[in-house]
Amino acid sequence: MLLGLFALWGCDGARLKPAQAQEPHASAVPELVHQSNGVEAMRLPPHIAGLTVAEVKNVLQPGVLETTGKISFDDRRVATIVSRVGGRVEQVWVSQWDNVRRGQPIVTLYSPDYMTGEAEYLQARATAQMKLGPDAAELGASMVAAAQRKLELLGLSDQEIVGLRMPSATTVVRAPIGGTVVEKKVLRGSLVNPGDQLFTVGTLDQIWITADIYEDDLARVKVGQQLIAQTPAFPGELFKGVVARISPAIDPDTHTAQVRCQVANPGLKLKPEMLARIRIVTRPGQALVVPQAALVFDTNAYFAYVEVAPGRVVRRQVTIGPWGSEGYVRVLSGLAAGDRVVEGESIQVDALWHQAHGEGA
Repeated sequence: MLLGLFALWGCDGARLKPAQAQEPHASAVPELVHQSNGVEAMRLPPHIAGLTVAEVKNVLQPGVLETTGKISFDDRRVATIVSRVGGRVEQVWVSQWDNVRRGQPIVTLYSPDYMTGEAEYLQARATAQMKLGPDAAELGASMVAAAQRKLELLGLSDQEIVGLRMPSATTVVRAPIGGTVVEKKVLRGSLVNPGDQLFTVGTLDQIWITADIYEDDLARVKVGQQLIAQTPAFPGELFKGVVARISPAIDPDTHTAQVRCQVANPGLKLKPEMLARIRIVTRPGQALVVPQAALVFDTNAYFAYVEVAPGRVVRRQVTIGPWGSEGYVRVLSGLAAGDRVVEGESIQVDALWHQAHGEGA
């Protein structure tokens, strides 16, 4: 029986012994190499399964440049109605989103400033009509002109000034342009001060679409080029327009410049703040692209591993933009045509880089 127990213990010991002998195997840390240009490179371990390298290259762009933008009012077709006097709103004739004609009554204001200005004008006109000699006539004419100018500054039209018969403390403020009341800031009985905004009227028959163009596409974009716009709200409709303005400044974060497109809006379907996709008819160009699989995202930026010698790579930060071809992205900065980048197993190479810098296991 003792022999049997010893036999069993011996068998168990033989089974356990290899497991007990196993120890964790520490993988070799990748080697970092300091190059003569000061850039740190990493020597890749041999035989990484699935590792492939791709080339960054320029590709031909089509003769249509596509981008997205936001619709807004053409600010040349927007008018803000401002109170020129201190007083009270006696009557409001329109509401928000009403369509108005040019010259249509918008609001009636009460202010003693109107009565004072009109009384001065009537008095000056009466004085000028008196026959008191050449000097008095010249003085009377200058008084009339000054009083008339004061009424013009108060917002009265030439027709209203000529038709004055009695001074009044109220006046009707009229729409300076035809369009839609897009903003209403007063109610009947409201007190107003000089400079207070009362209404905003805008027209939508022509609108602006402001879009971003990458800086390396700017040479292809000119003022006056024809374009077509589409919106998700009306997917089957095309809206025609032209490039009207090109920003003189470049956004340093996105490497883009804004273009402002003037687009016809039949039926007033396009509304401010809508998103639109535009296609600008232009000449073909070149774009730098890289396989999407070659990029790794770390913290808040994209990086690629560029082969600088056989089995040796450097890490570069890459700024990218959208690209229509599936599997590729557009390179805005960080890479150049002809660079060879790790495509297959780029995530594994990124893990080795962090391991070499003591940032992970």
